[in-house]
Amino acid sequence: MRTPWMVLLAFLFVSSMSLHAQSSEPAPDRIRGEGPYERLIIRGANLIDGTGAPMIGPVDVVIEGNTITSVHRVGYPGVPINESRRPQVDSSTEVIEAEGMYLLPGFVDMHTHTGGQPKVPNAEYTYKLWLGHGITTVRGVSFGGWEFSLSEKKRSAANEIAAPHMYTYHRLGAGWDQPADTPDKVREWLRWAKKQGIDGLKLTAHDPDIMEAVLDEASKLNLNSTAHLDQIGVVRMNTKKAASLGLGAQTHYYGLFESMYADHDIHPYPLDYNYQNEQDRFSQVARQWNNIVEPGGQEWNELIDFFLDHDLTMDPTMSIYEASRDVMRAKEAEWHQEYTYPSLWEFFKPNRIAHGSYWFDWTTQDEIEWKRFYQVWMQFLDDYKDAGGRVTTGSDAGFIYQLYGFSYIRELELLQEAGFHPLEVIRSATMYGAEELYKRLDEEPPFGIIRPGKRADIVLVGENPLQNLKVLYGTGTVRINESNEIERVGGVVYTIKDGIVYDAKQLLADVRAMVDAQEAELGPKEQY
Repeated sequence: MRTPWMVLLAFLFVSSMSLHAQSSEPAPDRIRGEGPYERLIIRGANLIDGTGAPMIGPVDVVIEGNTITSVHRVGYPGVPINESRRPQVDSSTEVIEAEGMYLLPGFVDMHTHTGGQPKVPNAEYTYKLWLGHGITTVRGVSFGGWEFSLSEKKRSAANEIAAPHMYTYHRLGAGWDQPADTPDKVREWLRWAKKQGIDGLKLTAHDPDIMEAVLDEASKLNLNSTAHLDQIGVVRMNTKKAASLGLGAQTHYYGLFESMYADHDIHPYPLDYNYQNEQDRFSQVARQWNNIVEPGGQEWNELIDFFLDHDLTMDPTMSIYEASRDVMRAKEAEWHQEYTYPSLWEFFKPNRIAHGSYWFDWTTQDEIEWKRFYQVWMQFLDDYKDAGGRVTTGSDAGFIYQLYGFSYIRELELLQEAGFHPLEVIRSATMYGAEELYKRLDEEPPFGIIRPGKRADIVLVGENPLQNLKVLYGTGTVRINESNEIERVGGVVYTIKDGIVYDAKQLLADVRAMVDAQEAELGPKEQY
């Protein structure tokens, strides 16, 4: 007799033959969230506006419908609020008393997938983990299948579902009945896809003639692009070459190190290396850190200047690869017990077929190489930021022990580790993400900072995230109180998307209930 786990494992085996399995079930109609209101006032908060400016407060923020209409400085820290400065509250006004809380723009996750069956059966799970961590805008690369992605984007825009705003980027030929495998076909597909409602392109290291055609046509259509310049094609299409053709953003790190090799232009792979063996793939890619020009030297800085001249955005997604430098840390993360589906956990476990489950025999030396790789990678990101380059925040969760929402907050911590001031981290997570999504359009982003006229996409947190980014995790962080007792503090209190107020802790409780229900069906997550 076949048990539920046997069925699941068989399904995982077949579905993971491709990089992403079929789409999750669409989210159910929205039952969470209140509003938008005719008039909503958030009173007494400390404001971190997303531009990199220092915190101010207390402030009152007025929202009408889905738009911020005014921001009022109503006093000074440590003294009673000046009531004469406050916007009027009448019978038609809803109020959030936020004294002592911290108000930020909604976060932007620039690299997402909803998960796909069977590892994530329903998109509601992913959306609520995002919203529960203050993420109000996501770029799918892609969210799932063609029809799923476009449909869920429309439903989110209409607030029919509890989900962030969705910008959908697609690979060449997606949704078409023929391959887009020549320059002319690429241009034809792009014109068709733009009419269908895509927002941009997820590219790989295409052959030069294809990359030139797609980026040229995308520019004419005002479509932005991001690229994972994989090892199969990176020799002919590294980040420098792609940027010269008009690439909008590099996601991950692929193509960056290959743009500044010192003594050769091909990675010195072991002669039995096989890209289809994912342990080969992921162990070797880190071993580039000492094959490049001198970090901080002339050629390094010339590459930074080149990227600046071409307005290239870096979207590093450091969190998705962090298990490579400390697999035990990622595997034992405290949120897995309550928030990770058993089906997703099964996908994470070592497996020669499932993408990103490459722990066949992960060694101490592998982790050392990845730690050294991160040091160099982080130095480049920090130098690029210091030179004026745009660095954004993305997670690529759903692989390699990284869970939606939680891994995004970890990405913020990793930027701080790289040398970013917490205000710079928040800027990357808000304003810079919005700028990147709109840089091909002749308009200002409608979100990303707290200003009158901007969309009411807002995060309210009970603790100061500048002092400790860990307070943004759904599980909060540990402190000891004055009685020497351990307590949990933090977690997002409210996520406001499009003027709709979501109780973030209730959303996370919904996720825990989903996990409990799957465990009741399939059994508890099997540890190893």
